[in-house]
Amino acid sequence: MCGRFGQSSSLSVISRVFNMAKSSAMLVPSYNVASSREVAVIINNKSTRELLLYRWGFLPSWAKALSLGNKMINARSETVATKPVFRSAFKKHRCLIIADGFYEWRKVGTGKVPYYIHLK
Repeated sequence: MCGRFGQSSSLSVISRVFNMAKSSAMLVPSYNVASSREVAVIINNKSTRELLLYRWGFLPSWAKALSLGNKMINARSETVATKPVFRSAFKKHRCLIIADGFYEWRKVGTGKVPYYIHLK
């Protein structure tokens, strides 16, 4: 996943698309979600799906500071099941992050320009 993404779908749309009961989570639309922010995620709770707000980032069990989670937002699909830092969480603690689009950056001159990539 990239470093920034958008999360702007309404709770009713998310509930309908993912076939889940209404949630009491308060969603605030954002087109610039960065690490350490609260984001809407869907988890499997026994036999139902539930929408919750989680802090975006990955905090390994051995980490001593929350700030480490700000840096760990990406894992390679080829190695996520085998790298010690991600292995246990990948097998036991998974969720679906709701994203309506994401940003890719293109270098233009001395700066960068963000491009928001999303479905029509």
